[in-house]
Amino acid sequence: MTLLTIGALAERAGVATSAIRFYEEKGLVHSTRTTGNQRRYEQSTLRRVAFIRAAQRVGLSLEEVAEALASLPDNRVPNKADWARISKDWRPRLDEQIRRIELLRERLDGCIGCGCLSMKGCWLSNPGDIAGERGGKGAVRLEP
Repeated sequence: MTLLTIGALAERAGVATSAIRFYEEKGLVHSTRTTGNQRRYEQSTLRRVAFIRAAQRVGLSLEEVAEALASLPDNRVPNKADWARISKDWRPRLDEQIRRIELLRERLDGCIGCGCLSMKGCWLSNPGDIAGERGGKGAVRLEP
């Protein structure tokens, strides 16, 4: 079995070593330790990191990635059948994200034109004055 140092894994995966440590802290990847307490990763970890990065690129959270990886037996890397199942599960979430982005694209010109982003009737930052209904004053969040 080929083991990689954290530097080799990071270089081959195209991420910083801090990202590898962070993924490990979150339980997304796993390492073994040498007698000198240095991290070593199985070569298959490259596929897990690629999976994580692909999911992040389409806007999925690390929590969603962790949930998907936890569904795999024995912390193995996703195979083709796993990916088909996981991507099918993610599709409604991604469809909703696409819908919101398309809506934003269509209405963004008018929103920027107002120069406010906090007016009472702003569909983007305060749709239906939900902040007012909650007793909110001042700046409002984009997500309710």
